[in-house]
Amino acid sequence: MSVVLNERQQYILEQLDRDKKVLVATLAGELGVAPETIRRDLDTLEKEKKLKRVHGGAIKYHQNNQEPHFVKKMKVKTKAKEAIGRKAAEFIEDGDTVMIDVGTTTIHLAKAISGVKDVTIVTNSLAAAEELNTRLENQEFDGKIIVLGGVTNPTQKSIVGALTCNMLKGFRFDKLFLSCGGFTVEDVSDYDFEECLVSTTMIERANQVFLLADATKMAHESFYQICSLSRVDRIICDEEIPATWKQNGLDKMLKWLRVEGGEEDEG
Repeated sequence: MSVVLNERQQYILEQLDRDKKVLVATLAGELGVAPETIRRDLDTLEKEKKLKRVHGGAIKYHQNNQEPHFVKKMKVKTKAKEAIGRKAAEFIEDGDTVMIDVGTTTIHLAKAISGVKDVTIVTNSLAAAEELNTRLENQEFDGKIIVLGGVTNPTQKSIVGALTCNMLKGFRFDKLFLSCGGFTVEDVSDYDFEECLVSTTMIERANQVFLLADATKMAHESFYQICSLSRVDRIICDEEIPATWKQNGLDKMLKWLRVEGGEEDEG
């Protein structure tokens, strides 16, 4: 069918309300117009803050889609993040193949890796790659660093996109150190759709998943789901597991490690 501009854009918004995501190719076929026409419609609707453009289509617009800038996040809960990073580093062993996710907590893991030999570290974090390269040059540890290719996100110092996901499919990791925008008793989530796709692919390729998250992320739900919390093997956090979560059996499902200024309690 062929419809005029206002009707076409209204149709797009209705489909978005129903499916939460729309694809350019699908809309073009349904509306009987060229893909370029749909892309222009999506661009217009994004400017009106009625949706958010993603690769191949669009998703619903939410005010909390916007993640704080990396530099700003580095100034939040710094001591807790340092303690979490130090504790996470203790789990890296000689010969491990490790994936380090993007994030301001995982950067403290990169800063803490020391004394291990023959480790392979893969990351899509520009900040972590720089830190790891410096530590490797200073012989703080022995091994190699692989930086994934893709599209850069300057505000988050990350690398994302289809190329990043395709590269990840060629790896198998002993341990993944994952960051997030929030986690609940049900799932782990984040702000950015593209970063979530990369994180999900990481999880598929990892034998063990460590979630590094300070207490501000606990019981907080970001817009895009990364995975079910049941896929996580261990959480390293600066607060104890909530009593209500224990009632749901979460403490039996995974290992929860609390850190605080170098002190930790495992449950």
